[in-house]
Amino acid sequence: MLDLSGVTNVEDGAQAIELTVPGVCCIECGQGVDAALRATPGVTGVRILGTSEKVLVTYRNGTATPSDLLHAVERAGHHVQVWRSAQIGMVENGLGAGTQMVALDAIAPEDATHGRRTPWQVGDRTFATLRLALLGLVAAIALAGIAGESLGLLRGAIDLVPAPLAIAAVILGGYPIFRRAYLGLRIRRVNTDLVMTVGILAAAAIREFESAALIVFFVTVAHYLEDLTIGRARRAVEQLAALAPKTARVKGPAGEIEVGIDALRPGDVVVVRPGERIPVDGKVVSGQSSVNQAPITGEPIPVEKEQGDDVFAGTINEFGFLEVEAVRVGENSTLGRILQLVQEAEAHKAPVQRFADRFSAVFLPLVLTAAALTLLVGHHLVAAIAVLVAACPCAVGLATPLSVVAAVGAGARHGLLIKGGRHLEALAKVDTLAVDKTGTLTHGRPAVSDVVGLGGLTPDEVVGLAVTLEHYSEHPLATAVLTEARSRGLAPAAAEDVRVLPGRGVAGIVEGHMLALGTRRLLAEQGAAIPADVERQATEFEAEGKTVAWLAREGEVVGLIVASDTLRPWVEAAVAELRQLGVRRVVLLTGDNERAAAAIARQAGIVEVAANLLPEDKIATVRRLQAEGRRVAMIGDGINDAPALTQADVGIAMGVAGTDIALEAAAVALLRDDWRQVPEAVRLGRRTYGVIRQNILFGIAFNVLAMGLAATGLIGPAIAAASQAVPDVAVALNAARLIHLPRRAVTAGRVTGA
Repeated sequence: MLDLSGVTNVEDGAQAIELTVPGVCCIECGQGVDAALRATPGVTGVRILGTSEKVLVTYRNGTATPSDLLHAVERAGHHVQVWRSAQIGMVENGLGAGTQMVALDAIAPEDATHGRRTPWQVGDRTFATLRLALLGLVAAIALAGIAGESLGLLRGAIDLVPAPLAIAAVILGGYPIFRRAYLGLRIRRVNTDLVMTVGILAAAAIREFESAALIVFFVTVAHYLEDLTIGRARRAVEQLAALAPKTARVKGPAGEIEVGIDALRPGDVVVVRPGERIPVDGKVVSGQSSVNQAPITGEPIPVEKEQGDDVFAGTINEFGFLEVEAVRVGENSTLGRILQLVQEAEAHKAPVQRFADRFSAVFLPLVLTAAALTLLVGHHLVAAIAVLVAACPCAVGLATPLSVVAAVGAGARHGLLIKGGRHLEALAKVDTLAVDKTGTLTHGRPAVSDVVGLGGLTPDEVVGLAVTLEHYSEHPLATAVLTEARSRGLAPAAAEDVRVLPGRGVAGIVEGHMLALGTRRLLAEQGAAIPADVERQATEFEAEGKTVAWLAREGEVVGLIVASDTLRPWVEAAVAELRQLGVRRVVLLTGDNERAAAAIARQAGIVEVAANLLPEDKIATVRRLQAEGRRVAMIGDGINDAPALTQADVGIAMGVAGTDIALEAAAVALLRDDWRQVPEAVRLGRRTYGVIRQNILFGIAFNVLAMGLAATGLIGPAIAAASQAVPDVAVALNAARLIHLPRRAVTAGRVTGA
């Protein structure tokens, strides 16, 4: 499923298509494609995913066709390598509101060949090789002559390059540049290729054929190096895609049948032998084994799996023989969802990207102005040509998307899923963390430790009444009560008018009596008074960090059910590390009572506690912190806390592997229940934001410097053209540093790095 929300205006009955378009690697490169598609009648939205070289388009069926879209891309000077159609539907995002999604169909063989390249297009390997060979020959002779002449060894050696050969090199080598410039003019757009064309033709017009050939050569080399280094940043996505096996063995009546991964359907039983990757998300129906889940969750130690356990696509069956019933397959699997979210990460632009967008929009007019002023003021045509060929806005355009894709890909390989640039930047600026308690700070698996019968009821009777109400609830405390009832051999009785009251408890009619089980707030709503001796007893339990559920019948307290939960590992050390990273304020938000919450908070090293909160109170607390000027990250379970996660500047959902709703609900998803990932997420956000700023500043500074040197005649057109590769390569290599997360280990008493 590919998310088009917030980017396109998807209409009812609209169609969607995904185009793979080589060359749309940055803002400037994709602007022509974007403009050409938007000018096509019937197109309602376009989104460019530069680092994956994909374009997502929505259009009105009957007004536009896939063929119209492919031709529009070709008019912009690019070709469509592969396309596949999509279907749009509504998917609940866990917040009660629908999110527009598209599900891509499988690629048909004829689709993959549509838009095949002609011999005159850049993609043709033979033609490209001949062009580069001719350009290289001319460049080598010219550079040797220039070097020799500068050393006084070869007077006039540059004449060794015959003019016809230099002209041929310019025409053949510069053809792709000239073509894209012409196509840009057809759609009334000034692009970098047009600026390059003006510079090349100007050099040729003053009979500087060798210089024109050198400009073409260096621009071609710069593009090649740019593609090479961009490929390094894409490697993270490619490595994730490689996790999915291509085939699977399906168990059938006639035995095992090997099928392509696209042929799998939910309900199929697949056989996985030792050493093989599991092809689906599903449940083990037979067998026992250790499964390496590191590719999905980042867990370093294999997890034991047996009948009834969940497994994920892309994980490795290490030892045993497993039969797995498929639940989610292909793009609907956890791996498929992760891969799609990583591929789309750059579409969720960081605010800093807006500056790069504005810069790219005004850059080329400024370049043309600077070249014109150089010619008019200095009367130096060669210097004006050098100004034109020194200009390269790609570095600034690539600064953010390359960094975002590298960082998101690296995080995903370690079980840390960040959904785009704006969330990375928000993480970089977080100074306050709001934390849910049950299931987040604690394991979320409370167990009943004490049962107190009052009003003549025995503990068994209290548990019997409690389980009658709680089997309607999905709260972790309800699970604890159900487990306790089973251990006592008790089953739920009949109940009427049962209501689950979020943040308070559950109420209903049992055996003709109104029963309520929950918090003190629920008792107050039921008009139940709490005797002083019962209050003292409950206070003692709460002081130990335990949670007390009050059972009232017809307004009278008749029992207490006491449950205890345990703090997750690494919480205290992770909170301490967050403080070192500048997250100075950590607030525990819980619907539990003050004393139980405070006891857990003390264990975690958290000072500030907000207790007895309903879901809407948690939202209000986050808003209050934001009103104080705080940048708030909220960490919760991704489902029950979805509204608060959405309200926060950054919502972080913990332990969401295999849960579709949780993957959609939060900006940051931790695929395993590991608190060490929380400071890792903040650190990754800050590193990425720093790299983006470095890249943008370097790209702008280098362009200004190169153009200044060219305008003053300190560098000529050939050197100016050669300099184009420098900022692109530097930006890509700097972004590639984010591909590998630094090894750090959070221990109980300290944080170490390696």
